[in-house]
Amino acid sequence: MPKTIRGELAARSYPFVPLRFTRRTAGESLARAKAFHDEMQTRRTTRHFSTEPVPRELIEWAIRTAGSAPSGAHQQPWTFVAVSDAETKLRIREAAEKEEQAFYNGRAPQEWIDALAPLGTDEHKPHLTDAPWVVVMFRRAYGIDEDGSRRTYYYTPESCGIAAGFFIAAVHMMGLVTLTHTPSPMGFLGELLERPVNEKAMLVMPVGLPADGAMVPDNHRKPLDQIAIWR
Repeated sequence: MPKTIRGELAARSYPFVPLRFTRRTAGESLARAKAFHDEMQTRRTTRHFSTEPVPRELIEWAIRTAGSAPSGAHQQPWTFVAVSDAETKLRIREAAEKEEQAFYNGRAPQEWIDALAPLGTDEHKPHLTDAPWVVVMFRRAYGIDEDGSRRTYYYTPESCGIAAGFFIAAVHMMGLVTLTHTPSPMGFLGELLERPVNEKAMLVMPVGLPADGAMVPDNHRKPLDQIAIWR
């Protein structure tokens, strides 16, 4: 360990452990980067799910992967509620469709409705009952200590957004599909799933296999020169 790092850590009162890191050749790094890119390029969001069961173990591994994401002050401000119970999924769907009915018929500005039009979305959400799993990601807005006092959590939206990305990638890598659904508003999920007041629903992600004949919008991802700037 370089003396500067050793000296810096020695002055701290918190424990540190050696970094586990595998150094690769430039060729290996490029090959791995291309392989991961090519795999993720095949990821698509569909609203057409098979009802075929998916083992709980797969969902567990996806959540474990999401839990490895970096977070502000390493506070890990997320809770994943994985629902396979048919009755609970139906209650989620009924409540979500009630909110979405209002959203698509007056609550949302026309500009928002127009932006969603190419995706073919509406107030009907069969994926919430068709998919064998519905995973609801909750963001912990703040912590609650044992004495009931609040503890500030930092960068919770950013942290949960990163964890959601890890989850989506994990689901895709195991050969399943998911959809990021954000019914507006989402407050009903906290009550329905009996979550504490410091947890706010952030994403609803049905997970499963695609239905036979599943369709996706004919859209395209922006090329590198439209999403990156080099200085």
